[in-house]
Amino acid sequence: MTVVSIRTVHDVAGLGAVSAYFGGVWRTPPSAPPYPAEVLHSLVHAGGAVHAAHDGRRLAGACAAVFGPPGSAEAYSLVAAAAPGVGQTVKQAQRAWALGLGARTMRWTFDPLVARNARFNLVKLGAVGTEYLVDFYGPMHDGVNGGDESDRLTVTWDLTAPGQPYDAGEREDAPATHRAPDGGVLARRDLADLHVWCRVPDDVVGLRAADPALALRWRRAVREVFTEAFGQGFRATGMSRDGWYTLTKEAAA
Repeated sequence: MTVVSIRTVHDVAGLGAVSAYFGGVWRTPPSAPPYPAEVLHSLVHAGGAVHAAHDGRRLAGACAAVFGPPGSAEAYSLVAAAAPGVGQTVKQAQRAWALGLGARTMRWTFDPLVARNARFNLVKLGAVGTEYLVDFYGPMHDGVNGGDESDRLTVTWDLTAPGQPYDAGEREDAPATHRAPDGGVLARRDLADLHVWCRVPDDVVGLRAADPALALRWRRAVREVFTEAFGQGFRATGMSRDGWYTLTKEAAA
């Protein structure tokens, strides 16, 4: 079995390979990668870090991060992508780098409609969704986002604490509050007002390619649930294997 190795990238050739890797993930033309090599080089020069994971000789994952405002003790992950089974290696490398320089938390954003990324971030890493951003980048015309509105969920990862199992609550017993574009239940809320659950489509990337209008309806339906719940003090704390977020109300101070 090949062991995955990871290194911090500083050289021009290595940064070019990482840039090309991101271009493959986001399905952009070779001449227009989402993170050009010269941008990554400037990021490293400014004190950020680019990490690359190799499975044998194959580049199998990469990430880039910078530090937040002075005194914040927080790092910000600009981008991360990895082949199946490599994501933990990539993020733990970021974590070790950030902790070594005094950070205590790390933030990043991701598309809340991509359930597998939500499960990785919220369940495997133990991060918490702390902010819902409407159309954060404007329309994105790469091969993954396909011009969709770019809502993003900000997650905050406590780098000093191990992830804790989340309380999924009793979803099936909770009353439905919203209907999904496919006619099924989109969201439920328990009578104690401690949990909200919200469903996302099985494969939003495939749906965007096949039916962009339906994908946009999903985007706006999920947005309605999240913005309402976040405005009332809920945060995203989990994602089930069958595509349901758990939103949990923050405890009163």
